[in-house]
Amino acid sequence: MYVDPRIIYKKAIAYNAVSIIVAHNHPSGQLTPSRADEILTQRLVEGTKYLDIKLLDHIIVAENGYYSFAAEGPL
Repeated sequence: MYVDPRIIYKKAIAYNAVSIIVAHNHPSGQLTPSRADEILTQRLVEGTKYLDIKLLDHIIVAENGYYSFAAEGPL
């Protein structure tokens, strides 16, 4: 499934957010981010710079745990 960053930005602006945390699940149980996850994170980081909104984290949740882009360093 493709996530459109514009939809995320629109919601953040509607709520006058100064920061956001994005989360989604991996039903496969795989905690390693996919290339699409990495691209989405980078697009969100770049876009939020122009909107003066900070992306605090992008979290992937699976049955056996979670992966945090902020905790693992790539954010």
